[in-house]
Amino acid sequence: MNALNDLMTGELKAVNVGLASFADPIAEAGAQVVTLDWRPPALGDAAAAMRLARLFNDERIEKANATAIERVLAAQAVMIDVVTARDAIPALGEGKLLLHAGPPIEWERMCGPMRGAVAGAIVLEGWAADLEHAEKVAASGEVKFAPCHHHDAVGPMAGLISPSMPLYVLEDPTTKKRAYSNLNEGIGKALRFGANDDEVINKLRWMNAEVGPTLSKALRSLKEPVNIKSNIAQALQMGDECHNRNVGSTSLWSRQLAPALARQGEPGVRVLEFMRDNNHFSLNANMAACKLMTAAGHGVPHSTLVTAMARNGVDFGIRVSGCGDRWFVTKAPIPDGLYFPGYGPDDANPDLGDSAITETAGIGGFAMAAAPAVVGFVGGTPADAVAYSIEMADITLARSRDFQLPPLGFLGSPTGIDLRKVLDTGSAPVIDTGIAHRRPGVGQIGAGITRAPLECFLEALGAVDESL
Repeated sequence: MNALNDLMTGELKAVNVGLASFADPIAEAGAQVVTLDWRPPALGDAAAAMRLARLFNDERIEKANATAIERVLAAQAVMIDVVTARDAIPALGEGKLLLHAGPPIEWERMCGPMRGAVAGAIVLEGWAADLEHAEKVAASGEVKFAPCHHHDAVGPMAGLISPSMPLYVLEDPTTKKRAYSNLNEGIGKALRFGANDDEVINKLRWMNAEVGPTLSKALRSLKEPVNIKSNIAQALQMGDECHNRNVGSTSLWSRQLAPALARQGEPGVRVLEFMRDNNHFSLNANMAACKLMTAAGHGVPHSTLVTAMARNGVDFGIRVSGCGDRWFVTKAPIPDGLYFPGYGPDDANPDLGDSAITETAGIGGFAMAAAPAVVGFVGGTPADAVAYSIEMADITLARSRDFQLPPLGFLGSPTGIDLRKVLDTGSAPVIDTGIAHRRPGVGQIGAGITRAPLECFLEALGAVDESL
């Protein structure tokens, strides 16, 4: 009775569950209100919620996830060479094949920037004399398309890898597994954003003829290969999150390569100047390192570890360790971000690229606490950056042993997305990303933040359940 009297006569305190606006009348009446950020699990699907409940604490899944995440955390990534794509990926030497970002897609469904990149790559390869002819070649079926991920590769934005392009070759020294990525062209007008005029094509030709071979000679002259995973770890201490901010990472790599490049004479100096003028030069190598790490955890039966998140500008897809090579796909979102002068959301293409492999490996948006300055490029505040890293710990299996976040007391970055936790919390993985114009040929128009859509996680949950 005393407790009831205290409740009726004491200060009223309320907990609001649901829309934040529900709390407004209570607060206006002078009561203290705490709004609970709660969402129904599994997107409110009752059957899926029951399935989710069954999959938590399932011994088979727990053992599988322990195995998968340990492989991810233990994986290493060193750069051993830069080679021509057809020499690294045999399929690129067999007919006219182009690799693209995201889950599988054909020409008819491709978005504007990916079509622009495809047309540019066809001209680069000499399969067409001009862009108009290139589009006809692409539509004819003469050129085949496949995801970069199907060939142990990744590419930012459109992700285009064509046979003559130079690729980074990264290797895990223990397992000898390899991963590949193309080279970064720089910010703004670039093939990866769908730009394809003579300026873009001529730069790519120079990269094929000089940048790739010169980097290869420099790398092969080193006594030890460049440890890209170690560079990422150091860059997180220097204000990078290694997706949209790569100043520290590129600086570290430039310092390591500078003596070897200088020994290459004038070509080496030109490559150094190219690296100096492109703070994102290290991004693609970082992505390949993340591909090596996440691939190490792939293929563990019953594991709910997400090993790839990728977008092709139309679809957003994920892969899950225990579900083999299957893609779970839904509509790609449009990022919320900052735009270059003269552009806005109506110009933006839906999210695009394989670069979400960084978040999948526990950096990028998951490590934004380490890079408060990145919000000046993607939007938000330094407090938002810290909040993202804190939130992402709720949906992951572990904290990295190598990637530490200084503003969080050097806690390891949240690593290893568990699709069960995503659906249970309703907290979608955060991704910081570039924004391409929706029309081919224009290029980058901004950068921002997006969230992985939950529908593909829901589909993957069903597939895991069926496999048990």
